[in-house]
Amino acid sequence: MSKKKIVLAYSGGLDTSVMVKWLQEEQSYDVITLTIDLGQGKELEEVANKSRNLGAIETVVIDAKDIFAESFVAPALRAGALYEGEYPLATALARPLIAKFLVDTANKYGANSVAHGCTGKGNDQVRFEITIGILAPELKVLAPVREWKMNREEELEYARKFGIEVSQEKTLFSVDQNLWGRSIEAGILEDPWCEPPETAYEWTKSYVNATREALEIEVTFDKGVPTAIDGKNYSLVQIIENLNFLGGSYGIGRIDHVENRLVGIKTREVYEAPAAVLLHAAHRAVETLTLSKEQAKLKQHISKEYADMVYNGLWFSSLHQDMLAYLSMNQRFVSGIARIKLMPGNYSVVGRKSDFSLFNPRLATYGKNDDFDHTAAVGFIKVFSNSVVNQAHIQLIDQLPVTRDKNLLNEINKEDI
Repeated sequence: MSKKKIVLAYSGGLDTSVMVKWLQEEQSYDVITLTIDLGQGKELEEVANKSRNLGAIETVVIDAKDIFAESFVAPALRAGALYEGEYPLATALARPLIAKFLVDTANKYGANSVAHGCTGKGNDQVRFEITIGILAPELKVLAPVREWKMNREEELEYARKFGIEVSQEKTLFSVDQNLWGRSIEAGILEDPWCEPPETAYEWTKSYVNATREALEIEVTFDKGVPTAIDGKNYSLVQIIENLNFLGGSYGIGRIDHVENRLVGIKTREVYEAPAAVLLHAAHRAVETLTLSKEQAKLKQHISKEYADMVYNGLWFSSLHQDMLAYLSMNQRFVSGIARIKLMPGNYSVVGRKSDFSLFNPRLATYGKNDDFDHTAAVGFIKVFSNSVVNQAHIQLIDQLPVTRDKNLLNEINKEDI
């Protein structure tokens, strides 16, 4: 009688390596490992060989960098999605894609279960399990770390028992990274008062060691998606990789954020995301030219809702489909070029242009080519102020702080004189 099969999202670290044996020994599964390249910088063939040595019956390795960039990062960038105005959602964007591949791999190999390495207090367990529930509700989902309740010492002992290779390097932080960003937590970072040590950072140089000579770069967008740097076309993966390296060399892209997790706790998170920081800034610059005031106002609201939606694991929801339909229209004229100056530890948008720019020089200028009708201002002010002036005279004139406090009003008048 053949064993039941399970597909495990496998990173090659201690947790997922112990999981392979735990699923085999404690749960009697034949384990298929799934390792996905999202630009995390690991040698994935070595990871696959490690899972084979642990007894995995199949080792599936998928290069998904282009899919991740074009189908997950690009929509989030077009949406202007920054969770709580800070976090570019690198890990949150990766999880639904990994979950989709877990489902696809389970279907391919006839597995009736999938497994992930999340704990019981993180956001990722929600992202994985909501996605799997949407795409394949018939699959059983196991979360061994959440279920086995081992502490690190017990986990290391389990690894030694089964001869699982464990890195001797002491890890100071818990790190997750992909093309779009690097997330660092735990250790000293759990105290929000403590400044992150330089050892927490790998992608970004400190201000002291950053490149000193300022540099200007131009980023081209087509319908909200970056397509070129300094006039040269690249794939989105190449653009992100180039800007991660370039921005990191200037010390750009460090984010220190106290975050509200989906599970109801606050956590201190440190991120490195040079490309995300620069591309969001460049994208906003092109939007300032190409979106009307009303469009930009609504877009700000959608950006927040979109970021919350991604953070909360609702990527494959109908809500997301609705938002994508909105963005396809909202971003149709967001094409142009943003010029950014990179400086040690900082950056600034110093120019922007677009063939669809709503900036009209003949209306904006104070020079001799001014086409603005100044005489229209009198009537405009009269009509615009009708409502507030009428209400003030009937209801509010004696309630305003500056008129209620007569002594204060007298003092203000003296200062004005």
